[in-house]
Amino acid sequence: MKKMNLPNTLSLLRVLFVPLFMAAVIFVKIPAGATFWQTLGLSAIPAAIFGLTAYTDHLDGKIARKYNLITDFGKFIDPLADKFMVFGALIAILVSRPDIAPLFVWVAAVIMLRELAVTSLRLVVASSAGKVVAASWWGKVKTATQCVSILLILLEPAILYAAPATFPPLCSYLAMAAMLITTVGSGIDYLKTYLPYIDTNK
Repeated sequence: MKKMNLPNTLSLLRVLFVPLFMAAVIFVKIPAGATFWQTLGLSAIPAAIFGLTAYTDHLDGKIARKYNLITDFGKFIDPLADKFMVFGALIAILVSRPDIAPLFVWVAAVIMLRELAVTSLRLVVASSAGKVVAASWWGKVKTATQCVSILLILLEPAILYAAPATFPPLCSYLAMAAMLITTVGSGIDYLKTYLPYIDTNK
């Protein structure tokens, strides 16, 4: 069996980190009466795992391009690992944050539908038109915004530690708005750019 190169190993590790991250989000609870440092420490556990997972996404692509280690398996596992990472984070937040779940579920649905639609578009355009759908500026902004927004939501208990109990989760609301805007914007950008390559009569 041929040895797996470093970028592909990092992508595979990203997939393996997802259930660990989800378990940390769902099962690491902040007890009532916790101090600020306890709250920060417990919030930082899932945030650190997610941050490390997201960093492997940046690192594997950088290494693959720099050392010409782009492979067919890498083209398959890298976007798949990205989807697992984001979808896992969305599901874990929905389960662990009932206070924002009624609104967050719609944001999560839009993000998932966009990711699946663009992935399908990539496959169809690549097979029918022989054109590779590269990541656009909008797509890169969307990915960065999703990662930062998820980290903000995870760290929100510490950020709002001294706020009154009735204070709304502003970090989560701002994060959801940012994710929604960039997700919809990048989705529209991809559709406008690549839909003309699809022949609806075939």
